[in-house]
Amino acid sequence: MSAEKIQNNSESIVNSGAIRGLAILGIILHNYCHWLSGIVRENEYTFKSNNVQGMLHTFASPDSNFLLHIISFFGHYGVPLFLFLSAYGLEKKYASQPQSVPLAGFMKHHFRKLWGMMTVGFAAFTMVDLITPGSYHYTLGNVLGQITMTNNLFTNPDRAIWPGPYWFFGLMLQLYLIYRVAIFRRSSWVVVGLIALCWLVQAVCLPTSDMLNQLRYNSIGGILPFGLGILYARFEPKINLSTCYLLAIGSLVGIFLGSLHYQTWFVVPAFVCVFGLTFVRILPQVLQNSLAWVGSISAALFVSHPITRKIFIPISRQGDVYSGLLLYFLASIVVAIVFKHLIKLVSDELFKK
Repeated sequence: MSAEKIQNNSESIVNSGAIRGLAILGIILHNYCHWLSGIVRENEYTFKSNNVQGMLHTFASPDSNFLLHIISFFGHYGVPLFLFLSAYGLEKKYASQPQSVPLAGFMKHHFRKLWGMMTVGFAAFTMVDLITPGSYHYTLGNVLGQITMTNNLFTNPDRAIWPGPYWFFGLMLQLYLIYRVAIFRRSSWVVVGLIALCWLVQAVCLPTSDMLNQLRYNSIGGILPFGLGILYARFEPKINLSTCYLLAIGSLVGIFLGSLHYQTWFVVPAFVCVFGLTFVRILPQVLQNSLAWVGSISAALFVSHPITRKIFIPISRQGDVYSGLLLYFLASIVVAIVFKHLIKLVSDELFKK
């Protein structure tokens, strides 16, 4: 994306893909780092105080893996940014349409879009997985669950979903349904009510419970950033550049402090959305353009990075931590460029009209 195509205002930044680029970088780097032994683990689906203590120890006594610890602990928050942007795009696309949007047609369109991406990555990943050490045991139920994007609903979804990042497909399918049934052309108070209800359901769970794990693998855990994306698309407050600096710093502090305690942990995705919106705007133009380019291949990066991770992770595990990470990153970018075209080719062939 050329520099002149990104104007430094809120709407242009959201549409430029720069935030999407920031989000996918967080996700793919996190998904590599948290596989390494001795690296601080994240609190994504459940809240473990030991992980918080590990993160605090990292700040108090930095070591050579400091960057890996930070990416591992915080990088997964790229997912809420994706949910925010997806909701923003849905609302901008459908809310202003004069004609009705039939439920069946809406879900068919979005199922095909998700399935076209997922099936290309899943087919390629399983082939690589089976010829590399430590392959997964693929049961018929788990394979069917992935193909239908319903394995988020399985008991112990963290064991039923492989590759792990593909839980996102089932989550998005649920959120598309919720958008069309409960949010589309309804009052913003409905969105606020959904956010509050889903927060309450999670807040009464024990921090490390299987119930909380199950909820956060599904739409209840993703409603906050998704709902904020809807509200932002409807109201889109104008924020000047000076305010962006303050909000970026304030939201970064909110992310850190909110991650320290169980109940405040639930609102961290809101701070992440604010940070994404404002941080990207204060970056130099060349970095905005670079992130926007990464954002343009974000879908392919998401689909293909489990493949490159499986191949390159042994390098880091054998001691050359940063060499493995760098090779993984470079290979992921190149493979994603290829997969971007492959996904389109396969989707066009599968869903010919």
